Amino acid sequence: PLSVRKVGVKLSGAATEKAGSVACLLTLHQGDAKKDEFKLNLNAVAGGATRKQTFRSGIDGSVQYYSWVPATPESDPKRSPGLILTLHGASVEGSGQAACFTPKPGLHVVAPTNRRPYGFDWEDWGRLDAKEVLDLATHRLKTDPKRTYLTGHSMGGHGTWHLGVTFPDRFAAIGPSAGWVSFWSYGGMRRQDRQAPERELIDRATAPSDTLPLVRNLSRTGVFILHGDADDNVPVGQARTMRQELAGFHPDFVYYEQPGAGHWWGNACVDWEPMISFFRRHELPVPANVRAIDFRTAHPGVSADCHWLRIEAQVNAFKLSRSTIQHDPTKRSFSGTTENVARLSFDVGHLATVKDPLTITLDGQQLPDVKWPQNGNRIWVSRVADRWEITAEPEARIKGPHRSGPFRDAFRNRMVLVYGTHGTPEESAWALAKARFDAEQFWYRGNGAVDVVSDKSFDPTTEVDRNVILYGHGEMNSAWKTVLGETGFQVNRGKLVFGDRAENGDGLAVVLAYPRVNSTKATVGVVAGTGLHGLRLTDRLPYFTSGVAFPDWTVLDPKGVVGAGYFANDWSLEKGESAWRK
Repeated sequence: PLSVRKVGVKLSGAATEKAGSVACLLTLHQGDAKKDEFKLNLNAVAGGATRKQTFRSGIDGSVQYYSWVPATPESDPKRSPGLILTLHGASVEGSGQAACFTPKPGLHVVAPTNRRPYGFDWEDWGRLDAKEVLDLATHRLKTDPKRTYLTGHSMGGHGTWHLGVTFPDRFAAIGPSAGWVSFWSYGGMRRQDRQAPERELIDRATAPSDTLPLVRNLSRTGVFILHGDADDNVPVGQARTMRQELAGFHPDFVYYEQPGAGHWWGNACVDWEPMISFFRRHELPVPANVRAIDFRTAHPGVSADCHWLRIEAQVNAFKLSRSTIQHDPTKRSFSGTTENVARLSFDVGHLATVKDPLTITLDGQQLPDVKWPQNGNRIWVSRVADRWEITAEPEARIKGPHRSGPFRDAFRNRMVLVYGTHGTPEESAWALAKARFDAEQFWYRGNGAVDVVSDKSFDPTTEVDRNVILYGHGEMNSAWKTVLGETGFQVNRGKLVFGDRAENGDGLAVVLAYPRVNSTKATVGVVAGTGLHGLRLTDRLPYFTSGVAFPDWTVLDPKGVVGAGYFANDWSLEKGESAWRK
């Protein structure tokens, strides 16, 4: 009630043979009765022209689009085309970004939307949108994965840095234009050297946004930096910072400042021919030919893979993890070092022609005669009591790249918002209003379409792998135990229990993420409070805003953060990290 949402409708019809405007009549029926009709003018384009391609997003089930500039033929007709993923700037969208490009021989140009012209700065759901479009377009256009490139302007230049350092095995070369580095360098975010332990745990959740600690992931990626030296929107100092960082280790980057140019100097600052030529000279190696990997990740739930190596779990959540591995296929060996890694795995499929034992050496500890995996081509190695051991494939119920928090990770996987109806009249009214507000906020921020249902209407037996967001405490939302099961925490009217710690009062707010019962991939998000005051306090949490982050769980009161923490890799509370305000 009292809300608006967009609904995707599939329209089918015969294709026209001519380009130009096509008049269509859309008639709406309810049962056998005609309710309304109106005309649509659709623009048909020629086969080689730029167009929009719609798709249904796995994030929330909404209809999204990307713009596509088809490749023109190149000299070798047997060669698979390459793909340039281009990210738009603030106040632009995918169609406007694509319109800046001329067609390229042998290179498709694809422009995702970041979900809105401002959207999410190509982070969080913007990053998911870009990656979803890349996967869809690569499959649809049958492009060569070795010839995938990334560029973008302004906010899209930041997105180029962000996606480039996060997914180093996806792009042969990147080209940020007028791009800013991070929220700290450009957006005014501040760091505190000394802070309370609970605040430090919250700040760690922002680690995926920090470009510089991940920049060495670009060591094997071609980089072309483009910036106007008179840019008054994104100062050229942002580009110069990255030039200085790359100069310390990178063997293959180009830096160019356009003299006298401001922030926008025509389509050339997006479709820059020297950059496109630079892209053409680069290809990703076949994973089987990669002999050394030096990979960093802020969190496996954001980025876990680099060629044949996967960092699957951390010792301390959202602290930088690193693994440096040398591989000798003739000796069938992997050897190297790790930092803040609790579990990693190796894809050994490129050695499948000979299934003899392998040798793995990590942090000076040798694991000889490692048997070939019985199922598949992946070998798992886990840290057990400060020693590395070969382990079986991990159960899906524990943390891994597929599901590992933090709180905002619950708002994906076609989430459904479930509001409680069993509270006081004021509590139940809040739950409906808050669920409606979050759904509409995700609409205007992320062009989304989210299902909102009451706990009475929610059926936990259907679509058990969808994420669920619960609004209200355990006594007022009847879906609580159904989707969460037995946990180490409870949030009820007047009392909160986290492990062996109990807090009383009606003014405590809680947001958290936890696995959905009986699902190997779905997550439950909780937006709760210990009473009306605590419930209303969650209204102040801007969890859809770029640059804002929350750990697995956070407890607040009107004075600020009461406690925060991360569940352990087995999702237990007692083995995880937590801190409470003194």
